[in-house]
Amino acid sequence: MKQNPFGARGAILLSLILLALACRHPHASGPLRQEAYVWQRSWSPAVRQAIQQASGISGFVVLAAEVDLRQGSPKIARVPLDPSLKEAGKPIGAALRVTTLPTRFAAEPQIVQLLAGITSDLTAEARAKGIALSEIQIDYDCPESKLDDYRGLLPTLRKTAAPVPLTFTALPSWLGQRRAFGGLIAAADGYVLQVHSLKPPSEPWGEIALLKPEEAREWTDTAARFGRPFRVALPTYGYLAAFDAQGRLLGLSAEGPLLSWPQGITVRAARSDPAVLAGLIRDWTRDRPAELAGVLWFRLPVIGDRLSWSWPALRAVMVGREPHGKVRADVRAPEPGLAEIDLVNEGDGESALPSPVRVRWKEGTFLAADGLAGYQMQPPERNGLSLARPRPGRLRPGERRTIAWLRFASPTEIQIELPRQAG
Repeated sequence: MKQNPFGARGAILLSLILLALACRHPHASGPLRQEAYVWQRSWSPAVRQAIQQASGISGFVVLAAEVDLRQGSPKIARVPLDPSLKEAGKPIGAALRVTTLPTRFAAEPQIVQLLAGITSDLTAEARAKGIALSEIQIDYDCPESKLDDYRGLLPTLRKTAAPVPLTFTALPSWLGQRRAFGGLIAAADGYVLQVHSLKPPSEPWGEIALLKPEEAREWTDTAARFGRPFRVALPTYGYLAAFDAQGRLLGLSAEGPLLSWPQGITVRAARSDPAVLAGLIRDWTRDRPAELAGVLWFRLPVIGDRLSWSWPALRAVMVGREPHGKVRADVRAPEPGLAEIDLVNEGDGESALPSPVRVRWKEGTFLAADGLAGYQMQPPERNGLSLARPRPGRLRPGERRTIAWLRFASPTEIQIELPRQAG
């Protein structure tokens, strides 16, 4: 008989390795299904256009109703389902946003009936408008201590929504409540794990991260162990955080009218990092838990957004590629002797506004010039000048911005030199 060359200890080690491989959680690979939230409260032409341009997006979840339960009588805001959704040709889900209930649903049957009634209204509205709903999604930030109470609400809403599937958004903190969370996912037809959060720093220069990739991977792996298919919500948005001179947080603002802050206020922008999200998509395309059924982008890019990604950026990230900006300078001559300088971003990602921008000419009589869009003209040199921008700025993909004008006695050819570009 041949002796075991590994010895008894080696045989045990080999057996453990084989057992670990046999017990490895099932994984999958290949392109992910990718959907997007439409979280606007009014359907403008820009929102409808965004729906039409959403190539590569497999479906939408639109904000359809909000219920504020924080104090006094419930406040209800409905966002009618837009008839154009029927023409989208893609699955449409309706989101019901509910603020945290101070008490418990079990003690508030009238609130349960209210939410059931809204759910019924949503399905009826969709039928009347010829929109086949793919899901009704409940967006409720439930405290961990009340997950069992939340579970008690879902069967009522699920029955009311039927045959439309009922889903819900889940917070990563819920995953630690294994028994309660297991019961919660059993009471619905699916869920969306929200791995991003809007958490402002406690001080002006603290770290701002809408998503940390290592956390997103860990939470996704943990959710997979519950054995139920789920989707992951990923961010495309950004926001501004304002702090006073003592470093106290004054407030947050996202898309909408620009706010005017007084002097002495520090304003910081927090943005979703396309490079980080592209890395996640690449990794999950190569290898992911089998339960990860897709991603939902929050939210759909719309023309006019200032803090959210543009469509070119999202399209790049959706295939796992980091978008990059590419700025060039254009010189226009609206009239003889007048030159206007534009910066244009031809890339698919945002770009820092370049500074300094150098302007040169070989001949011609220079008369006057001025900087625009935050650029300041430096003292002219012989046959040239520089434009500097003291405060940083960004140029979105496809955006054009006029940064200066120059006046000469007669038509004059000028050249523009841009510094090495950073994304």
